[in-house]
Amino acid sequence: MLQKIVLIGPPGSGKSSVANALSKELSMPFIDSDSEIEKIAGKKISEIFVDDGEPVFRRLEIETVNHLLSEFTGIIALGGGAPISKEIYEQLELADYPIVFIDVSISQAANRVGFNKDRPLLLINPRQQWLNLMNDRRPVYEHLATEVVSSDNKKPAEVAKIISEKLKSKL
Repeated sequence: MLQKIVLIGPPGSGKSSVANALSKELSMPFIDSDSEIEKIAGKKISEIFVDDGEPVFRRLEIETVNHLLSEFTGIIALGGGAPISKEIYEQLELADYPIVFIDVSISQAANRVGFNKDRPLLLINPRQQWLNLMNDRRPVYEHLATEVVSSDNKKPAEVAKIISEKLKSKL
């Protein structure tokens, strides 16, 4: 039986919604690393970026994600930038559990996130920023992923079903 599944991907790919749907599909608990960071910090991620800066957020992210990866049993939706940090990348590279890259096109991501103010790295020229992030991050996502599933034109439950089927065939 699977003990852990990690979802990675860019902002707007639907990682949190898919994790929620997948938890129902597989009867496993799920957790979102960004929500955990907000709980620990007592403020939204956008506020951490503005008040404390990105380096403080990234340190908090590394601590939180490393803790979740080693202690949490269930489905973990990681923030888009989490796998980019060296510490998290190395831990994911050694993983013996599935890592699913939820891929998405910019047109779908734009519709989902609306490139709002709660996405601090997407504040200025959000479409170009998203494309820049994906150019940097896609090779990392693809390298770490044991499975790749597109969320384009799919509801979270549909993506969860696809993931579930892919993982069942590996058991």
